[in-house]
Amino acid sequence: MRRPPDLLLRFSRAERWVHRATAALMLTCLATAACLYLTPLAELVGRRRLVVTVHVWCGLALPVPLLLGLAFRAVRADLSRLSRFGPADWAWLRATRARASYRPAGKFNAGQKLYAQWTLGAMLVILGTGLLMWLTHLTPPAWRTGATFVHDWFAAAVATAIAGHVRMAVRDPEARRGMRTGLVERRWAEREHPLWPEASPAPEEAVPVTEDGRPA
Repeated sequence: MRRPPDLLLRFSRAERWVHRATAALMLTCLATAACLYLTPLAELVGRRRLVVTVHVWCGLALPVPLLLGLAFRAVRADLSRLSRFGPADWAWLRATRARASYRPAGKFNAGQKLYAQWTLGAMLVILGTGLLMWLTHLTPPAWRTGATFVHDWFAAAVATAIAGHVRMAVRDPEARRGMRTGLVERRWAEREHPLWPEASPAPEEAVPVTEDGRPA
């Protein structure tokens, strides 16, 4: 079946599954961490050894969906977009700060790029410190103490960032539909991502913008 002309393909099936699998693993890690650190939850759930096992193995599996997703061209293309920060992204930040009606953005806006980069970096830090805490016989006690401190605070920061991410998603049903079905309305794409080539005939790199974020 063909897509209606007013709908655009935003995410491929592989991208959606990478997102879902990573989200499931991350939420499981946060839930089990809460059961380990918060006494009321620990008493309610019990079975601490099982909770620790689930927490450790879900943490070790965190990079797996993304690594498997690298086999797909669409995933690699979006990772490339998320890793680049250009003039339009700085203009988006200025326009957002000024609460301007027009905010230039390609397929991903500057906020989404910063969130993705922060999440990937925090995930690697949490994975590394978690390994230092788990492999106790390979590291001196001082390393494990420092790793525990960093691991706990990064986990709290990740939980806060994810809460903000969910809040933004709740406020934008079309963005949720894009991640759920892969398709979004063209009007939404033209409004929220005007420099996205699929939403605009002009390529993203060829659209100059002024200081206030409007097309030059």
